[in-house]
Amino acid sequence: MSDQYMMEKEEIYSKVMRAGRRTYFFDVRSTKAGDYYLTITESKKFTNDDGSFHYKKHKIYLYKEDFYEFKENVNEMIQYIIDEKGEEVISERHQKDYKKDEDGNEIDKVEEPKDETSTSSFTDIEFDDI
Repeated sequence: MSDQYMMEKEEIYSKVMRAGRRTYFFDVRSTKAGDYYLTITESKKFTNDDGSFHYKKHKIYLYKEDFYEFKENVNEMIQYIIDEKGEEVISERHQKDYKKDEDGNEIDKVEEPKDETSTSSFTDIEFDDI
C-alpha cells in the first residue's frame, strides 16, 4: 500500500454535514510523525441519464500552521456575506422562473390568471376603425 493511502486511513475524528446534493466530510488525520491535520472533502452526487449516479469529490488538506489564518479568512467571508445579504436563504433564486430587473432587484412574481375568460381585458374596436 502507498504512503498516501496509509495517510488517508489514519482518521482520528470525523464529522459529516449533509447539504442537499452535497455532503461535506471533516476528518482529523494523523501524519507519519504523529501530528494532526484536517481534510475537508466536498462530495457531490450526479445522476446519469440512465438513472445511475456518480460522485465528484474535492478535497482540501489543512495543516496546523495554517489553521489561524484559514479560520480568520473563513469567518471574515461568512460575516461579509451575512452583512451584505442577511442570513435568510432566498431559495426562489434557484427556481427556473426567478427574475431580476436591470438593477439586480428581485421582480415580484405575478400570478397568471387561471383559465377564466374575461372580456374586461379586451379593447372595444369598431370595424370602421380598421
